[in-house]
Amino acid sequence: RSAFSCLFADEKDPAKLAQKAQKLRAIFHYFNTVTNKTIPDGLVTFERTSIQKSQLPKWKKQKKTLTNLHISPEGSIEHEGTGMLQVEFASNYIGGVLGSGLVQEEILFFMSPELIVARLFTEKLADNECLKITGTMYSFTSGYSKTFSWVGPYNDCMKDNWKRRYRQIVAIDALDFKNPKDQYTKENIKRELNKAFVGFHGKPETAIATGNWGCGAFNGDPKLKALIQLMAAAVAGRDVAYFTAGNKELAKEIQRMHEILTINKVTVGKLYKLLKKFCGNYTHESGSPIDLYKLIREKIGQKDNLL
Repeated sequence: RSAFSCLFADEKDPAKLAQKAQKLRAIFHYFNTVTNKTIPDGLVTFERTSIQKSQLPKWKKQKKTLTNLHISPEGSIEHEGTGMLQVEFASNYIGGVLGSGLVQEEILFFMSPELIVARLFTEKLADNECLKITGTMYSFTSGYSKTFSWVGPYNDCMKDNWKRRYRQIVAIDALDFKNPKDQYTKENIKRELNKAFVGFHGKPETAIATGNWGCGAFNGDPKLKALIQLMAAAVAGRDVAYFTAGNKELAKEIQRMHEILTINKVTVGKLYKLLKKFCGNYTHESGSPIDLYKLIREKIGQKDNLL
């Protein structure tokens, strides 16, 4: 469904009514802004990008080491990621924005409502595809899900050579793990690596603004997903700005792991082999599964008491 009437649907839940009111404020602000212009200008581009499976990285052979990482529990992809390639945590069918959804993907769409038209022509994304959108941000928002609110207008004044407001978003869909254990297989790790690489590959090689991709309703392991994205970013030649949505302990763990891998000059290829090793141990573990980061530290000779 791509009709705005969904936002006016009869709703008896006061909390959901309040959410829809905030969504409508963002939509009304967009139309008020664009209709006040005498001559419309600017451009929004939608690029469905794919890489042939034969051209995807051979992960075990990669010699690159991890790129720079900035990680913080504070801030967000949408606000602190200005000027970076911003990762949208999409489903393989783009945009639940006009329905009841109100998490990261939907919030990005309300900040930049021109993204909504992608619903009209974007078919289900294949495993080797992503959607890149370059266009305008119109609104500031705050909060997430039940706390979401429209804050006010945003004046997006930077333009590129095509007269596009310089805000680029890449939509990549993580796998939905109904059973969280399914993510610890070689096939699924390779799929997520390839999906992230397809999204991160390309010019210009600006930094990536991302976070806990596929770690909400899709049950992804944030520590595993962080490594997957760092590996894909390294092969794509991009630095990473990572926002953990308030999780301070997770930010510390990922930062420590990145430091260990960097100091020890662990290549993407070696890290991929360690992930495969972890998968083998996890699937054959009879008791409590071992911790991914602990296994990596042990394999490269780092002890927990050194951290």
